Amino acid sequence: KGDLIIYDRGFASFDFMYEHKKRDLDFVMRMRLDFNLVIKDFMAGGKHSQIVKMYPGKNTNLAGKPYDKDTFLIVRLLRIVLKGGETEILATSFEDENQYKNEIFKELYFERWKIETYYDELKNKLKIEEFSGYSNQSILQDFYAALLVSNIQSLIVEEINEELQEKKENKKYIYKVNTSLSYGFLKDRILSLLFSNTNINEPMEELKTLFRAHLIPVRPQRSNKRNIGKYRARAKPIVSKNQKDSL
Repeated sequence: KGDLIIYDRGFASFDFMYEHKKRDLDFVMRMRLDFNLVIKDFMAGGKHSQIVKMYPGKNTNLAGKPYDKDTFLIVRLLRIVLKGGETEILATSFEDENQYKNEIFKELYFERWKIETYYDELKNKLKIEEFSGYSNQSILQDFYAALLVSNIQSLIVEEINEELQEKKENKKYIYKVNTSLSYGFLKDRILSLLFSNTNINEPMEELKTLFRAHLIPVRPQRSNKRNIGKYRARAKPIVSKNQKDSL
């Protein structure tokens, strides 16, 4: 309670909103444009903000639910137009249009992106959904090992980024560490870093040198076309007993 929880497209449902309202939890949820007639009417109407009533879907199984078909929720819908012309519809529990102006929600919704990219790192670079065994101990060991590697990488990157901030004068772009390569460099040196019998500074400085040598520019307002097909093709978590990659 007291936080604002932000959800990407695909999470929203009447039941999910109901549970948030019941617990007095504030939310912003991106809605599918075909979610229901209320969303379609809002899209067609052209308004930038509107207070609406949301009802359970007509095909919703209400057995055991704490509400019926006539139960409704009051939510606020917002129209967000992106730079490329794409329209997003957000639903929020913040109903007061004077206190919470429309303009703040575009930036608020974008704040979730840092977490989205971290999920991408965990799933696709550290393979956190692939396990080396079937036991609870194996799964927990693999999971926390991935988090440890991620934390070490983040600490090194944060230090280098602070250096880059101090040297950014007269440069067209701000630069950052190449995430994919940094994990690869760390993979080959993690054991010497953790179990070195000598000074830990030597492997640490080697990593910093490699990270600094592979920087990429941060291009403001850059965007790529969404490739929906790649999500459909993504496989389920894998268990390859005793064959998981070392990182």
